[in-house]
Amino acid sequence: MNSAPPMLQLPQRQSLEKQTADILRAQIAEGAWNEWLPGERALSEMLQVSRHTLRAALQQLREEGQIISTRGLGNRLAVHPAKPAPKKLESLEVGLLVSGELDMLVPTQVMWIDHLRGMLAERGCRLHLFHGRKFAQRDPARSLRQLVTRNVHRCWILLLSARGVQEWFQENRIPCVVAGSLYAGVSLPFCDMDHHAVCRHAAGIFLRRGHTSLALVVQKSQRAGDIESEVGFTEGIRQSSAEVVVAYHDATAAGIALSVKRLMQRKPVPTAVLVVNVFHYLSTVSTLARLNFRVPEDVSVISRDGEPYLSYLLPTPAHYVTAPKIFAKTLLVQVLQLLEGGVVTKRAAQIMPEFYPGHSLAIRG
Repeated sequence: MNSAPPMLQLPQRQSLEKQTADILRAQIAEGAWNEWLPGERALSEMLQVSRHTLRAALQQLREEGQIISTRGLGNRLAVHPAKPAPKKLESLEVGLLVSGELDMLVPTQVMWIDHLRGMLAERGCRLHLFHGRKFAQRDPARSLRQLVTRNVHRCWILLLSARGVQEWFQENRIPCVVAGSLYAGVSLPFCDMDHHAVCRHAAGIFLRRGHTSLALVVQKSQRAGDIESEVGFTEGIRQSSAEVVVAYHDATAAGIALSVKRLMQRKPVPTAVLVVNVFHYLSTVSTLARLNFRVPEDVSVISRDGEPYLSYLLPTPAHYVTAPKIFAKTLLVQVLQLLEGGVVTKRAAQIMPEFYPGHSLAIRG
């Protein structure tokens, strides 16, 4: 009688948690991370697993003694991989921190970031982008501490930075350059358009065309560049008999529309409007059209900022433009000085943009 054939032992399928733990274990062994693991959100996106699966895998590593959880900071490596040879100049890394989500960036900012990335790459340096709303909170200290602890960079670039971010980097003496304007009391090196000079220039343009009732449409954000814009615009009419009204809004289309509607109900009605933020220009002029105000016949309008899409609007807006490559080159000088361990020789790198008159301006009779 023939005996039954032996049953085949099918390989057991590994759980997703174990597979995730194996990948993390291998990455740690290869030295993918220096001292700290990335945050859970970043790891989940990197490994394409859920937070639940990731946490189960991390728990396995804790039980093995691979990582140690530190409250408020994250997961630290218990055993550091062999340290690589000291980095040469060509492996220096620069961190670019955006205080908010990436959809807040306008096209010209994306373009100068791309130019800067290429310029740094030509010199063997890498640019790493970090972003998140947590950095825009009133007190971002904890998030910033986690960021710089887990990501050691020779230099940081701060874009769309809130007051708390600038003050924290200054207090902790972390080498950085602000891509934007500074808040009062902050003395970090910075690179930005000269918003004060631009808005003062815009006020002069309106006055020379005979306008005596002027308005500034600006977000009530208290961002440094917006504050400088308001100061420059009001200074520009100080020696004249003209009046200026500042119309604040919440940066939403509905909020801008409401602010412009209230503005145009004033007496006397403003005949010249400077709009801070190129996207807000769209909401402003479309609201004026809905209120039956023609540009430029009834109201002359200038955009403080410029973007390529403005050339497709009719009438073509008067606006100010700085070539993204010029901004990147100016910023690069300060970044390289910090990378070389030196001091930024020109702390304030302010650029005066070129004015394009367009067809949104009229002479007031």
